[in-house]
Amino acid sequence: MRRSLHALGMRFLVDAPVPGTSRRRRADVLLRGLRIAVYVDGCFWHSCPQHQHLPRTNREWWQRKFASIVQRDHDTDRAVLAAGWTPVRVWEHEDPDEAAGRIRSLAVDLRAVT
Repeated sequence: MRRSLHALGMRFLVDAPVPGTSRRRRADVLLRGLRIAVYVDGCFWHSCPQHQHLPRTNREWWQRKFASIVQRDHDTDRAVLAAGWTPVRVWEHEDPDEAAGRIRSLAVDLRAVT
């Protein structure tokens, strides 16, 4: 996806904290001028509705673990919004070119508003 974003002329930071939020929760891609924070979520850990499955052993523990990760993602999105940034979530299985196109469209929309 980063290659696709770069090909579209977008410049960004990789693995960077969002200014005004916890430095421990880092964005995978940070578009500073546009104030967009992109998070690429893995299907297993972030409970992808298409691909998520529970391990067969210790299911209750895994359910709690996955629920806590999803909750942390929601908390991160709220903190990013509160800091004046736009969070974008991309699933690891998404086509990189389509994800980059979606981010570019959002960037165009944000530029039109400001």
